[in-house]
Amino acid sequence: MSDLLDHPAPIRPGEELDLDRLEPYLRRQFPNEAGELLVRQFPSGHSNLTYSLNLGAREIVLRRPPFGSKVKSAHDMSREYRVLSKLHSAYAPAPQVLHYSDDESVIGAPFYLMNPIHGVIVRKQLPRGLELPPEKARRLSESFVDNLIRLHQLDYAAVGLADLGKPEGYLERQVRGWTERYHGSKTHNYPEVEKITAWMQQHMPAASDISLIHNDYKYDNVVLDSNDITKIVGVLDWEMCTIGDPLTDLGTTLAYWIDATDPEELQTNRWGPTNVPGSLTRAEIVNIYAQKTGTDLSYIAFYLTFARFKLAVIVQQIYYRYHQGLTKDERFASMPDTIQMLLRASLHGAQSGQI
Repeated sequence: MSDLLDHPAPIRPGEELDLDRLEPYLRRQFPNEAGELLVRQFPSGHSNLTYSLNLGAREIVLRRPPFGSKVKSAHDMSREYRVLSKLHSAYAPAPQVLHYSDDESVIGAPFYLMNPIHGVIVRKQLPRGLELPPEKARRLSESFVDNLIRLHQLDYAAVGLADLGKPEGYLERQVRGWTERYHGSKTHNYPEVEKITAWMQQHMPAASDISLIHNDYKYDNVVLDSNDITKIVGVLDWEMCTIGDPLTDLGTTLAYWIDATDPEELQTNRWGPTNVPGSLTRAEIVNIYAQKTGTDLSYIAFYLTFARFKLAVIVQQIYYRYHQGLTKDERFASMPDTIQMLLRASLHGAQSGQI
């Protein structure tokens, strides 16, 4: 299974690190590590950037904000570092962080360092050579839901994260905030936006509960055990973690989760192999979550509508950087098609009440 492990790649043009400044800084932090510094990049992320550093025999992961980002609050390295420094001891899948620096003279931005989590990451297509028969697909998707429930049931106050967010009025602030972010990064006219935002204002439920939430929980943000592909050993990308309504977290997961019976437009925009035979459906995920937590999910269609809208805005913010020439990553060029698809799906969910 070693060939299936997630591997870094050469650094994308325009996202290089200043090694003349970074290397001496690292050697001061890790004075016992000798040998050459080798830097590569994990290629699949679209937001905060993640690099693999080999300092001699020592392997370290570096996280920094994206180049040219307009939304500084979404890329707060000190906040992400603080969350992980508290969380890892209580929730082992969270990465173990090592060091934080706000000295922008090193690489031009704040960054933090953490230990790597080795394993398999499944994305839109399964890695070559990985078989996922129906019984394994089901066990994996059940583990995936159980792991989210485990996070939501964590005593965040005991962990030391009670002051991470403001739970009162969370859902209302989220709807208003993501609507404002859309208008702040607007590049195209999408008629669905006005209809979706009006519907959300009219149908907003009271918050269901309060918990620690990841806010981007999907297959390609979890690391799987290479010896047992149904076991989750890591959860990555904690930049949007906060204290809030756990159903917004579940809604985000459902927005990423494409059923085998979904239309072709959604199939071509999958974020993971959620449509393979044996996988849970969105409806089954909702039922399992309700049974294991006792949560009333009668308003789950609202949360899915909001989540799809939020994902559209996140993609819009990323595309805005490309549109403005702040990044040259050509993966971003076709993002308006994804934005349109997400907005159509969001509006359909609002009008149909279906998940």
